[in-house]
Amino acid sequence: MAQLRYARIVVKLSGEALMGDQPFGISPEVLSYLATEIRSVYDLGVQIALVVGGGNIFRGVAAGIFGMDRATADHMGMLATVMNSLALQDALEKTGLPTRVQTAIAMNDLAEPYIRRRALRHMEKGRVVIFAAGTGNPYFTTDTAAVLRAQEIHAEILLKATKVNGLFDADPQTCKDASPIERTTHMDVLTRQLKVMDMTAISLAMDNNLPIMVFNLRTPGSLLKIVRGEQVGTSIEKGRQADDAC
Repeated sequence: MAQLRYARIVVKLSGEALMGDQPFGISPEVLSYLATEIRSVYDLGVQIALVVGGGNIFRGVAAGIFGMDRATADHMGMLATVMNSLALQDALEKTGLPTRVQTAIAMNDLAEPYIRRRALRHMEKGRVVIFAAGTGNPYFTTDTAAVLRAQEIHAEILLKATKVNGLFDADPQTCKDASPIERTTHMDVLTRQLKVMDMTAISLAMDNNLPIMVFNLRTPGSLLKIVRGEQVGTSIEKGRQADDAC
């Protein structure tokens, strides 16, 4: 443990990350890759919790736009996160990792109900805990759920896995001169409306001084580097000066 900077982490995975190159659904290859990456960190003694989105199966916000009642659509999205969590649990257990899925919506035949003290005990016993069904409430994203759970279990950092190498001062797809941002603050993310997480999640993290690391999930070894204290992607922390914008 002496070589580690972080001993307890929460990793936020989007549902889209599980698709791989598919247009929807769950890629077995991605699940296997994720399990290997998580196993490498677990073997160092890090306590790990995961929060998974459901956008690869169903997005409540998108359904709401097309006329479905938003609360109903969000609850359907929560069920999608449970499906993803069970798939991830299966992949992790195939690598020999003990896991528990805890869901904010009661479904006792599939997973445990979310109980904070039980989640902490699981992690202390060396189990990977997967938090499913968001916060259990409509109108809240899984990003907000990730920040909330990170605070509740006293995680040292929230790791936001994306498809890009952190944040940029402009959209790298439309601005060829876009520069990567190595360090910034929660307030700067809010002020500049950087689309890394929803604003509720960033505000909650800022109010509770929770650091966030945004990194590229597709780069092998990124999780390992982060828990060892290496700079990977973009750090979002309270009290740090933001990088200069272009």
